[in-house]
Amino acid sequence: MKKIIFISACIALFSVSCNSTKSSTTEEMATTEKGGNPSALEGIWELDYLSGTKVAFENLYVDKKPFLSFNTKDSRVSGNSSCNSFTGNITVSKNYLRFDDAMAMTKMFCQGDGESSFMDGLKKINSYSISDEGKTLNLIIGDIAIMRFHKK
Repeated sequence: MKKIIFISACIALFSVSCNSTKSSTTEEMATTEKGGNPSALEGIWELDYLSGTKVAFENLYVDKKPFLSFNTKDSRVSGNSSCNSFTGNITVSKNYLRFDDAMAMTKMFCQGDGESSFMDGLKKINSYSISDEGKTLNLIIGDIAIMRFHKK
């Protein structure tokens, strides 16, 4: 009889824990929700964080941080990879952002892996989120934010 009560209690606890949900405030939702108003991308954004690199962010971009400048009306982006300048087309909507693979770029010699890490990351982006009252931009692959920028 004790076994049955114990097993019943375990099943009850397990089912309650599986059905629990975390409540989110509006602010938390804003930081995790994909997409937004494409016109909110307008302006210059400086890179704060880049995931998936073996080298610390501070060591990748010692002298200059990469930045992006969006012109959503013309579906264009320009910027600097911390070494070379680039420009190209983007496809953007409320829930989608894609950088054109064929961007025009200057060809200066760049030391380290910073530029390649940044540019390779841009090619994989498929969505974005803008949070913190329009001051933070996250570039996302699937459900994972791999780049974070602040508005200049």
